[in-house]
Amino acid sequence: MSPMTPDRVADLIRTGLPDATVVVESDDNTHFAARIVAARFAGLRPIARHQLIYKALGELMGREIHALSIEALTPEEAGS
Repeated sequence: MSPMTPDRVADLIRTGLPDATVVVESDDNTHFAARIVAARFAGLRPIARHQLIYKALGELMGREIHALSIEALTPEEAGS
């Protein structure tokens, strides 16, 4: 399996949330920080937003992705 990279994590999130704007960063390719902006998050509590992201990443969470810091915003919250 190829190493996990910020681009790969972002692609997986975009697959699960196709209309999202996704930016993922990492210094070590195991700990990641993601900023996801999606209209789909409107009306959802933070835990529900995170669950959508975890679902998109599936079994990689806790394996190739050891830690993921998530900022999940609606376009209005992001100011875009």
